[in-house]
Amino acid sequence: MPPTPKDGKICYVEIPTTAVQRSAEFYRKVFGWKVRQRGDGATAFDDATGQVSGAWVLGRPPATEPGLLIYIMVDSVASAIDAVIENGGEIVQPIGADAPEITARFRDPGGNVLGLYQEPSQ
Repeated sequence: MPPTPKDGKICYVEIPTTAVQRSAEFYRKVFGWKVRQRGDGATAFDDATGQVSGAWVLGRPPATEPGLLIYIMVDSVASAIDAVIENGGEIVQPIGADAPEITARFRDPGGNVLGLYQEPSQ
C-alpha cells in the first residue's frame, strides 16, 4: 500500500551516519524497516508501516543530544532494548524516566539518539 499523502504529515527522514550499510542493517534488524536502493544509488528505507521513508546520509554530524527527538513505536520497549543492544546500539535512557509513559532512548551505530515508545495497555 503506498503512503497516505496528507498535508502536514511527516513523510521523510534523513539519518546521519558514517557507515550506511551498518546503520541500514541495524534498523532493518531492530525495527523491521525495509531497506532499498533508490534510483540515484542511495540506500533508503521505508518504516514498518510503509508510511515514512528516508535515507542514511554521510557528511552530517549525528544528533547526539535530544533536541528534535524522534520516537519509534514498538510493541515492547523492553524487547526493543534487547534488540538495540544485540545489534550494536546503546541505551542512553532506560525505561521509567518518562513514567507513566513507557519509553527509553538509544544511540544508534551512527551516534544518533532516538526514542522508543510503547502504547500503554488498554
